[in-house]
Amino acid sequence: MTGHTRVDSPCRIYGRTTELAAVAALSDQLRPQRVGALLLAAEPGLGRSTLLAGAAREFTLGPVLRPRPLPRNLRPYDGLRALLGEAAGVRGAAPPPVSFGAGRTDELPALLRQLLPGGEPLLVCVDDVHLWDAPSRAVLGAAARHPDPGRPIGLLLSLAEHRAEEPEFSGWTVVRFGPLDDNAAAALLRDLTGGCLDPAVRVELLSEAEGNPAVLTALAQRLTPDQLGGRRPLPRPLTGGGALWATFGSRLAPLPPPARQFLLLAAAAQEPDPDAAGADASLVLRAARKAGLDPAALDPAEAARLVHHDGDRITFAGSLLRRTVYSGAPSSQRRAAHALLASVIDADRFRLRHLLHLALALRGTDAVLAAGLVEAAAPGTPTSGMERSAALSRAAELTAHEDARTALLTAAADYARLSGHPRRARLLLAATREGASPAAVQGRTELVRGSMALRDGPVGDAYQALLMAAERLDPTDAEAALEARMEAMDAAWAAGDAAACIAALAEAPFAAPSRDSAFAYAPTGPADPFSPVRRVASVRSGPHPYPQTQTQTQPQSQPAAAPRHPMLDYRAGLRTAIDGHLSEAAPPLRRVLDRARHDDDPTRLLRAGVAALVLGDIAAACRTNARALAVSRSRGLASLTPRILEHLAYAELRAGQHARARAHAQEGLRAAHRAGQRNVAAGQHAILALVASVEDDVAAVASHAGAAVEIARPHGLLQTVTLAEWASARADLCRGRPFEAAARLGPLTRPGPGRGHFAVRMLALPCFVEAAVQSGASAEAKAAVEDFTLWAAQGTDPQAPAQLARCRALIAPPDGTADALYALALDLHETVHGDFERARTQLLYGKWLRRRRRPAEAKNRLRDALVTFERCGAPAWADQTRAELRATGEAPAPEAEGGLALLTPQQLRIARCVAEGSTNREVALTLSVSPRTVDHHLRNVFALLGVRSRTELSRLVDRAERGGARP
Repeated sequence: MTGHTRVDSPCRIYGRTTELAAVAALSDQLRPQRVGALLLAAEPGLGRSTLLAGAAREFTLGPVLRPRPLPRNLRPYDGLRALLGEAAGVRGAAPPPVSFGAGRTDELPALLRQLLPGGEPLLVCVDDVHLWDAPSRAVLGAAARHPDPGRPIGLLLSLAEHRAEEPEFSGWTVVRFGPLDDNAAAALLRDLTGGCLDPAVRVELLSEAEGNPAVLTALAQRLTPDQLGGRRPLPRPLTGGGALWATFGSRLAPLPPPARQFLLLAAAAQEPDPDAAGADASLVLRAARKAGLDPAALDPAEAARLVHHDGDRITFAGSLLRRTVYSGAPSSQRRAAHALLASVIDADRFRLRHLLHLALALRGTDAVLAAGLVEAAAPGTPTSGMERSAALSRAAELTAHEDARTALLTAAADYARLSGHPRRARLLLAATREGASPAAVQGRTELVRGSMALRDGPVGDAYQALLMAAERLDPTDAEAALEARMEAMDAAWAAGDAAACIAALAEAPFAAPSRDSAFAYAPTGPADPFSPVRRVASVRSGPHPYPQTQTQTQPQSQPAAAPRHPMLDYRAGLRTAIDGHLSEAAPPLRRVLDRARHDDDPTRLLRAGVAALVLGDIAAACRTNARALAVSRSRGLASLTPRILEHLAYAELRAGQHARARAHAQEGLRAAHRAGQRNVAAGQHAILALVASVEDDVAAVASHAGAAVEIARPHGLLQTVTLAEWASARADLCRGRPFEAAARLGPLTRPGPGRGHFAVRMLALPCFVEAAVQSGASAEAKAAVEDFTLWAAQGTDPQAPAQLARCRALIAPPDGTADALYALALDLHETVHGDFERARTQLLYGKWLRRRRRPAEAKNRLRDALVTFERCGAPAWADQTRAELRATGEAPAPEAEGGLALLTPQQLRIARCVAEGSTNREVALTLSVSPRTVDHHLRNVFALLGVRSRTELSRLVDRAERGGARP
C-alpha cells in the first residue's frame, strides 16, 4: 500500500464544447457527402486521445477503424498495414498481402471497400498520427482528396500541436485544443477525487495543473486522502518532475544531450520570474558558450517547436513544458546551471540577477549573500516585482535567524501578491513561523494575510486579521497600522457592517515609520509600485463610495511630517460619512480630491475617485478612475488594475454609461481571474448583471447574478449580494413582473435584520417603490419613500432628487398631485446626467397620463422615453414603451402569429400575464385596471382563442412566444 489516493480516470469528456461540435459536424458531413476529414491538434495531456476515443464510441452510422499504436522502429507503410489489419479484423479475417508504392497513395478507399463491403459510412480514427511513417501519412492525406464514390469515409486523426502543419494534411480542418477552463477542470477533479476535496486544496491543484487534464490526474493520484481533505500539508514541490515528465517527457526525450542542456539553461534563466516573456537570449547564449555549447545546439529544440528564439528572448512553448525541463533535471544540474548563469552576468549592472542565480546555486545558509539579496532587491532597481519576491524568498532560505526569515518571507509574499500571484504569496506566507516572532513581524505578516483574504476569501476573516495587524503594528509602525485599519474598514464595508467600519477607523497615534532592522528590506520611496509597505493594491470586495487606501512610505531618515498626512483626511472623511454626517465629511474628502488633480499615483487617484462619489460628482469619479486605470496599465500593476476597473465600471454605471460600464467590467473580470481575486470578480459580475438588466439580456442577468452570489454569500460580501439581487429585481420589473421584483427587493430595502447593504440598498429603493406600487403594496411603498427622502437630502446621489419626485408621484393620491410631481421629476432630471433614469420617469408619466385619458400628452412623454431607451440600448424597456404607445392609438401593433393576432393590445397584455401565472387581482394591479375589467377582457380572450382554461391559454401563449410571435 502506498497511502496515495486511488483515482479512476473518468470516461466522460470535460468542457471541449467547440471540439465536440466539430466532431459532430464531421459525422453529419458523412450523410450527404462522400468524405470528411478532421485533425485534432493538442499538446500532451490535453485530452486529444480521450476525445478521439469518445468519438469512436459515439459513432453509430457504420463501422469504426481504430488501429493500435505502432512500434518505434517503423518501416514504410507500417501505419497503413496496421489500419488494413484492423479492417480485416472487423470481419475476423487476416489482412490480404498488399504491396505499396509511391504511385498508389490514392487507393486506400478501394482497399477498405474490399475488406469491409457495404455502403454505410466508415469512420477511420488514428491517434498520434504524427508517429506514423511518412508514406502512410501521405496515403491518409490522399484519401481525403480522392473520396470513394461508393462509400462515405470520415477521417478523424489526432496529432501533436507542433505537427499540425504537416504537408500531407494540407487543407484539412484543424481543431486546436487549449487548456480546460476552470469549470471543466474543477468537474474533472471532483470526479477524480469523489468530491472529497478541501476547497483550498482544490484551488491549489487547479492552479498547479494549468488546465492540463493529465497533470491534474497525476496530482490527484499522488496525494493521500488526508492531503486532499486538507488534514495534512501538501508536498513541496506539489508537482514533482516525475509527474510532469510522464506527460511531456516524450517530447524532450528524443533531443540530443546538448539541446537538453541548452533548454535547462533557458529554463533556469527564467526561474526567478517564471511568468516573464521568456528568458534573456543573450544571457543564455553567453552561458552556453562558456559551457562549450555551440549555439546550433538549440536547433533541434526549435525544430521540434519546444522553444522559440526570436533574437532577444528564448520562449518555451508552454509554462508546463518549462517546468518539466527545470524540475526534471537533477538538483545538481540545476545548481550548476544557475552558477553558470551567475558567472556570465555583469554583477555591477545587474546585481540582483547575479546574486539571485548565485543564491539558487548554493546549498545551506549564507548570511552575507542573504544581506546582498535584500539590498539589491530594494526599490529603485530596474526589475520586476516577482524577481524581487524571488530574491527575498531566497534570502529567507539563506537566513538562519527565524524572525528575520519570517520578515523576509512576508515581504516576498507581498511582492508576489502585488504582482498578481496570490498563490505564490500564500505559499510564502505558509512558510512563515507563527506565534513566537516579535509583534512587529507578526503584524506585517497579518497585514499581508488580511489583504489576501480581502481579495479572495471571507471578509470576516480579513477584518479580524487586519485589526490584529493594526494592534501589533501600532507601537512601532503607526503608518502601516493605519493602513491595516483602512483595509479592515474595507472588509467591514464589504460585509455591510457600518459599526465595524467606524470601529476600524478609530483614532490611533500616528508615529514615524518603523526603523526595526527586521524590516530593513522595506522600500523607502514612494515611486516604487511594488512596495510591501506602500501597499498599492488594497482591494475590497465591491464598489462602494468609500474606497480602500494605501500608505505612502516616508524615507526612513525623515520623521512623519505631517499634521495633515493625506491618509488622515481620507480616514476622517470616511469615518464622518459612514457615521451619517455627510456635510462634515465633505471638506476632508474635497481635499483628497483636490490633491489628486495633478497626481499620477494610481491608488491616490482611486481614493480621489471614491471621494468624488461621496461628494456626488459622478463625472469626476469617472475621469479620475479612468486616469488611475491609464497609470496602472502603464506600470503593469496586475494586482491593482482589476480593482480600478471595478471602480470605473461602477462609476460609469452610476452615470448611465452602460456600454462603457460593460466593457470595463468585462475587462476587469478577466483581470480579476488572472490575479486570483474572486471577491473582485464577484463585484464585476454584479455590475455586469446590472448592465444586462438595462439591456434586457435575461440570460446574462441570471448568469452574472448567479456567479456573483455564488462567491459573495460564502465570503460574506453583502454589498455584492445586494447589487446582484437588485439586478435580478430590475430585470423582473423590466419584464413586467412587479410581484417578483418586490419579493426580491423587499427584504433588502426594509430596515432590520437581513436587509441589504446599508448604502447600496438606498440606490435600489426607487425600483422597490415602483414594484411595490404595481403589486399593490402601497403601505410598504410609502415607508420606503420616507427612507429615500432622508437619503436624497444628504446629497450623495445626484439622481436621488428626481427619483424621489418620481416615487412620490407613484404613491400620490388620485387628485392630480402626481402630475406636478412627475413634471418636477423631469425638471430635476435635466440638471444631472442619467438618460436611462429620465426615460423611466417619462415612461411612468406616460402610463399615468394614458390612464387619466390624456392620450396626446401621454404620446409625447412615451415617444421621448422610447427614443431614449433605444439610445441607451434598453430594448425591453423600449418594448414596454411601444406597448403603451400602441394603447394610446399611436400605431397598430405588429401582426402576431396564430390566434394571438385576434387580440387587442390590452387583451394580449392580460393573456400574457395570466399565462405567467398571475391571478386576476395581480393582473389588475400590474396594468392599473380593476379586477372586473380583467375578468371582462379574459372572457373575451377565451372566446376569441377557443380555450376553456387558464392552462390551455398558457400553453397557447407559450407556443406563440417561442415561435417568435411577440409583437
